[in-house]
Amino acid sequence: MLKRMLFAAMAILMAHGPAMAQDDAFNVAVPVDQLSTIFTQLYGDDGLIVDSLTVLPSGATHSAHYNSDFQSQFTQFGVALTSQLAAVPLPSPASGFTYEFDADLGVFQRSSQSFGPVLAERAETIGGGRFSFGFTFQNFSFDTIEGLDLDNVPAVFEHDSAFLGGGRIDVVTTNNSIQARVNQFTTFISYGLTDRLDLSLAIPIVSTDLTVISSATVQRLGTAGNDKVHFFRQQGDEIGNQRTYTAFGSASGLGDLTLRLKSRFGSSAALAVDIRIPTGDEKNLLGVGAPGIRPFLILSRSSRAFSPHLNVGYLWNGSSVLAGNPATGESADLPDQATYVIGADFGVSERFTFVIDILGNYLIDAPRLVKSTFLARDGSTTYPTVSFEKQSYNLLSGSVGFKLNVVESLLIDVNLLFNLDNNGLRDKITPLVGFEYAF
Repeated sequence: MLKRMLFAAMAILMAHGPAMAQDDAFNVAVPVDQLSTIFTQLYGDDGLIVDSLTVLPSGATHSAHYNSDFQSQFTQFGVALTSQLAAVPLPSPASGFTYEFDADLGVFQRSSQSFGPVLAERAETIGGGRFSFGFTFQNFSFDTIEGLDLDNVPAVFEHDSAFLGGGRIDVVTTNNSIQARVNQFTTFISYGLTDRLDLSLAIPIVSTDLTVISSATVQRLGTAGNDKVHFFRQQGDEIGNQRTYTAFGSASGLGDLTLRLKSRFGSSAALAVDIRIPTGDEKNLLGVGAPGIRPFLILSRSSRAFSPHLNVGYLWNGSSVLAGNPATGESADLPDQATYVIGADFGVSERFTFVIDILGNYLIDAPRLVKSTFLARDGSTTYPTVSFEKQSYNLLSGSVGFKLNVVESLLIDVNLLFNLDNNGLRDKITPLVGFEYAF
């Protein structure tokens, strides 16, 4: 929390002017209108430019432009972010109270002592003609990407026409800090169309906060001893080799709606389908910007105290500008995902259920960060850097939580989602709190 407050204070101070001093570096802050373009706007409209006092043969002053795949490739961070949010299963919109009709008594009776899972589905339906609704809050504060701390992402920029050698082999190294936080407030409504068929709707309100801080340093590999060829101008018109760039923005609004239809067959199996409607503003990372459909199989077995469950599905995604080029509006296909959840819920008492799950998502041909080493053109100097490649990989997470029946048909839900590997963009712990009510 303290760290977040410090970054917020920095952003507010820098927003009052085009630059401010910190140590010896000249600091430049840029608020962005669209979060999906935050990396391409980080260094301004003209990209990363260093100052120079070298006079060209034409008499003009040399001003060097430096290039890197970092900005263009890191637009894929938006795909990683929204894909991760799409990969997190929605809290089950089905009611924790499930009923079946007792023909002998002529009334509905609860079909299970357990209130069911939090992030998975069970085969039971809520009962024909019955309603349930609920609300959950989830907080995502992403920490790592492929095991790399988001506070320490390296990237190297090369001079235009660096292959010509000489002073052009100077590079600019950057250390980048990315703070990505998402709050998701979701309302659920479910209705039992029949005793064996449920219809549910999930309505998320999303708030996204994104800040990128890039600390750039001129590395004089070809101009050692002459600091006037490539430098960053400091306050007081002094020559330095460092500058800090900051881009920041936030957005809030409706996310992507999800419509779920679940049909029960037999006593312990059901088929369901999720239909994602792209109502969220993808250019501000409030949604994925593409329709999606996820059919999945649900297996569960109810007993008085122990109820295991298994969900297996496949998510087909459409095309989105997030996978293409948000600046130009060019779209490309979002990665598809195979999804699975295995776990159990324990009806510890008539009012308390404990839930444990293992959740997996296999992303197919998704952008994935790769750590590498940059070899400078002097043939000996190396720097760490990153790039994105398309790969298929698995995300594995664990989940523990409980449901507490506080009064009548009201349940309080509490859950913690945590990563079991370092693949992809990860939040170490994602808390969830909410409630659900059936009638």
